[in-house]
Amino acid sequence: MRTEGEIATNTDPAGPWSLVVPLKPLARAKSRLGRAAGESVRPRLALAFAQDTVAAALSCARVRDVVVVTDDAAAGAALSALGARIVPDSPAAGLNAALAYGARSVRALAPALPVAALNADLPALRPAELARVLDFASAFPRAFLRDAAGIGTTFLSSAGGVELRPAFGGPSAARHLASGAAEIALPGVDSVRRDVDTGEDLRVALALGVGPHTERLGLALPLFAGPVER
Repeated sequence: MRTEGEIATNTDPAGPWSLVVPLKPLARAKSRLGRAAGESVRPRLALAFAQDTVAAALSCARVRDVVVVTDDAAAGAALSALGARIVPDSPAAGLNAALAYGARSVRALAPALPVAALNADLPALRPAELARVLDFASAFPRAFLRDAAGIGTTFLSSAGGVELRPAFGGPSAARHLASGAAEIALPGVDSVRRDVDTGEDLRVALALGVGPHTERLGLALPLFAGPVER
């Protein structure tokens, strides 16, 4: 679990970034985790991942606000309680359409500020590591961060006035690179890369140190019974 000092409310009004976090309806989220966690626990884990991701993001001094694009009422209520702004998935046309719509909703209110898409399944996210990624990204019109597997993407940014152009899903890192986005090459930002799709991903995230919502559920699973190596 992250130590108490690692999560603190962001009171810095100068934090310029708006983050867009997409979340499927919980009944359909994280389908690959069902085998490891059980179907009854899977939706709760998906929400726990999102809660820990959003809480950490809002605690980052570089972050102005977090917009969650979701049609799930229960998830929306839980994430709104943390301070996120909830936007319905009006396009209802998949992940990238949801991200583009979320970015447009941000730009309608603050067109000059930078926007970044962030995965909802980063339960080990550290505010300080996210700040380093945002600082690196701020030097480029668009930038992206590969996931821990090196194939997908966990973060994509665009500067003020620049279209986000998300291409998430499958081998998205190659697509973002081909689209002209700069690759973020930083050591020591494992928590921003560590998305969770499988039981093994969850095991690694737990060892890295996750937020309280994920830890409470994850460590109770029979698959992860006993101490987790840190």
